[in-house]
Amino acid sequence: MNNRIDMPRVSPMLQQFFFSAVLVAGSMFHAATAGAQQLPPGPLHPAARPHNPNAVIPGSGTEVAEVGDDFEDPAWGYNFALPKVFNNGETKLGANTPLGVSLNHRWFEGQKRGQPDQIQRIDTPPDGLAGSTGALLLRSQATGGSHPSRTQQQDDFIGNVADLIGKVTVDRVPSVVTRVWFPEPEYWERRSGCHFAFRISLEKESFASASRGRFRTVSHSEEDDIYWPGMFFQREIRSGGSGEVSSDRISMWMKATATGLRIEGPEITTFGWWTLGMSVTPDGQVHYFAKPGVADLTADDHIASDFPFGHRAVRFRSFFFNVCSADDGRSWSTPLVVDDTKVFLGR
Repeated sequence: MNNRIDMPRVSPMLQQFFFSAVLVAGSMFHAATAGAQQLPPGPLHPAARPHNPNAVIPGSGTEVAEVGDDFEDPAWGYNFALPKVFNNGETKLGANTPLGVSLNHRWFEGQKRGQPDQIQRIDTPPDGLAGSTGALLLRSQATGGSHPSRTQQQDDFIGNVADLIGKVTVDRVPSVVTRVWFPEPEYWERRSGCHFAFRISLEKESFASASRGRFRTVSHSEEDDIYWPGMFFQREIRSGGSGEVSSDRISMWMKATATGLRIEGPEITTFGWWTLGMSVTPDGQVHYFAKPGVADLTADDHIASDFPFGHRAVRFRSFFFNVCSADDGRSWSTPLVVDDTKVFLGR
């Protein structure tokens, strides 16, 4: 079997702005069946409580040096541990082990969805953080399996937190901040749907062992107590009656309201670097912040706050990125660059 995915040709302009050299993909394995989970559709609702006075600014407090990454090490590398995991039911030999992992052990492949097909340290794109010389390019093609599902699929790139410092209780006010470089619309994958997400993994309080009258929980697992709020970046292409594009819009939405609906965020009209952040307060609420550029977040950058799906968080487990593609066997996902993803504790 041919285990290589060849990268598409990259224009000189694109190389100049964020690749810094011709992109080279490593050996990648295609596997699996069809029909994986998709990012949830649903109606958009205005940002909830946009001026919440209890919203802690991500980046407040003390940085946790043991986790996160600035990609400044020229020897930064990643062991793909192929074949990759796919999100539609196929597992690796040996119950999904070994998983892909960065050489510094700060990133790893998820057990249910594979890592991006391209994880490559590159020169920091222009206008990045002062002093930054390295950032990370994330890109995927085979997000669903060796047999394309022809539906939107995603890969996960997970920041290692729990293994390095343990789970963090929300009374310590954890937050995470990242910088993401978005290319101009002409370089985005040509489809409607989600292209990228920045998310966190939280635990809610478990009542699995509680018994109320004659009703009790029959089955329960740790995963039942985990949920994954986040910030998603969506492209919507609409055609007019003549078949010509009538609108092409890139925007952000957040997951989710207390009833599980999507929270509408700002339209993305400025491309290049953005600063994104999420914080969790002792009441178990999640707060979302974002703005163009690389400056530190402020109270003015608060977008929304809510209790996603009606849950109150009790512990912070990790952060991660989703890389999404059409999984059609041809298209590569929108090339995105991330830098300086860091965790902070307010207390």
